Amino acid sequence: MGDKESMGVNNNAYELDHTDLGRSNPEFNKTDYQVDYSHDHDLSVDRRETQENNEINKWIKRGLHLIVQIAIVGYFAYATYHYHDMNEYDCKYDSSIPLCGIRFCTGYGMLVLLLGFIYLALFYYLIFKPKFGLFLHKNYLHPAAVKWHIFLRKRAVSIACIVLLLALLVVYLVFETKDEPKKLYSLVAPCFFILCGYVFSTKRSAIQWRIVITGITCQFLLGIICIRWEVGRKIFECLGNKVATFLGYATDGARFVFGDFLIEKEVFAFAILPVIFFFSFFISVLYYLGAMQWVVIKLGWILQAILGTTVCESVTAAANIFLGMSESPLLIRPYIQKLTKSEIHSIMVSGFATVSGTVLAAYLSFGASAAHLITSSVMAAPATLAISKLYMPETEVSQTSSDTIELEKSEDASLLDAASSGASNAVPIVLGIIANIVAFVAFIAFLNGLVSWLGLLIGHEEVDFEWIFSKIFIPLAWAMGVPWSDCDKIAKVVATKTIINEFVAYERLGLLIENHEIKARSAGIATFAICGFANPSSLGILIGSLSAMAPNRRGMITSVAFRAFIVGSIVCFISASFAGILLQEEEQQVVYDKIFAKFEHRNVTY
Repeated sequence: MGDKESMGVNNNAYELDHTDLGRSNPEFNKTDYQVDYSHDHDLSVDRRETQENNEINKWIKRGLHLIVQIAIVGYFAYATYHYHDMNEYDCKYDSSIPLCGIRFCTGYGMLVLLLGFIYLALFYYLIFKPKFGLFLHKNYLHPAAVKWHIFLRKRAVSIACIVLLLALLVVYLVFETKDEPKKLYSLVAPCFFILCGYVFSTKRSAIQWRIVITGITCQFLLGIICIRWEVGRKIFECLGNKVATFLGYATDGARFVFGDFLIEKEVFAFAILPVIFFFSFFISVLYYLGAMQWVVIKLGWILQAILGTTVCESVTAAANIFLGMSESPLLIRPYIQKLTKSEIHSIMVSGFATVSGTVLAAYLSFGASAAHLITSSVMAAPATLAISKLYMPETEVSQTSSDTIELEKSEDASLLDAASSGASNAVPIVLGIIANIVAFVAFIAFLNGLVSWLGLLIGHEEVDFEWIFSKIFIPLAWAMGVPWSDCDKIAKVVATKTIINEFVAYERLGLLIENHEIKARSAGIATFAICGFANPSSLGILIGSLSAMAPNRRGMITSVAFRAFIVGSIVCFISASFAGILLQEEEQQVVYDKIFAKFEHRNVTY
């Protein structure tokens, strides 16, 4: 490079910072100097255009929101007019029309409820919470909550609360069972399992009785709300009917793929299991949108606040109300490596003690009550934490907290990708169910044949493996409140669920109900008792899924798996016992009459 060129380069570099000195330099490049100004001008123009675009987008969004609100108000106004018109004229001649009267589970009443909840939620999150809620929480609610928790932690206050709680429970049971004192037999199973929990606890001195008593109390109170209280019962009946209707739409897809013959003949693999594709599709979409994580974290926070359990196990217990035992741990997958042994045990118990929404339609097809299935899963949420902490109390310090946890987000790239992957992810679930049912039913049939042959040699060919195993569960059926005349049949159903799976158990329970071989209340108790994934095949599935998420914790997972399997079954049996106290024979008979009347109508239509 020449002297002039080198001097020019140096001067230009210097002139970027000292432009006033550059005017005396003959090598000063005005073009470069002007380009810098034009570049700044371009940036300011870009900023202005960006601001204008943002303003345009903001006004477009406001316009769209306004159009949506006008459409909703217009629709509601016309629906109100139509409802009034129907009640003014048509309902006077035929009161069975769905729009006659305010019916909150169907028709105009449901529309009013939905819009009310939606706008109440929008008011809370968009107006009240940002303007008033945060201020109230910081200055009043949070300090009051801290003082309240400190007050409750005092030993004398805790003892007084427990005594008061037990006194209220005794008073309620006296009034509940005064006409049917035999219902008190249902308390035998919970008392026995709590005693066993203390005797076989991994560390009795570490048992936190507050968690145990609060969790079981919440389980019983949820039973009262969902089963005994008329309003709560109607809410859950409505919810169960809506779930059954929603899952029933999967039949349209199955009919299109497999044809009318297989669907009308109700071939299990083609008529029942395809609902899993539909539900998995729906859950995956909600998961991608973040709605599922939001619901789960809120329910988990409620459980944590009430019971005092750690955040991961509380979130998983809440998730199992909706998801399966393999799907719910995915929400906390990054934290499984950090969980304590007691937390792993609680997570496995909650998986065994509940069923997922993907299989509800299969149970409904056998005659199970949708309201009972949903109620059982809701009741199990606090109970799994309470009973698991009784059998394996916490002895370590949890490494996760509600301040640090962040639920796993969807890995799907778009809404369409989430929907497609959700349906595809159901394939191994369906195949796994089919494979396990075929294998275990065949194996039990083999054991039945073997034992029957041995019995035949001594003149008792009626004895088989299931007969022997079911006899073990007769005392349990009685302890859950089943009338003695039905104990043998219910014991066989519970045994079937324990050694095969709940699919076969619900199928056999449905036949008993349809043939009027057992009382309706016994059927209700059995529905709660077998509403869980605690069976041998699920034991292997849960061990495999958790080990895949945390390979270095496999030893710990396998060491607590069988205990969790037993405790998960116990949670179902305690729920069934509380149901035995609260269920009424007449009400249950009406429920099952409606279910099978619907089945008969469907068969006549076919």
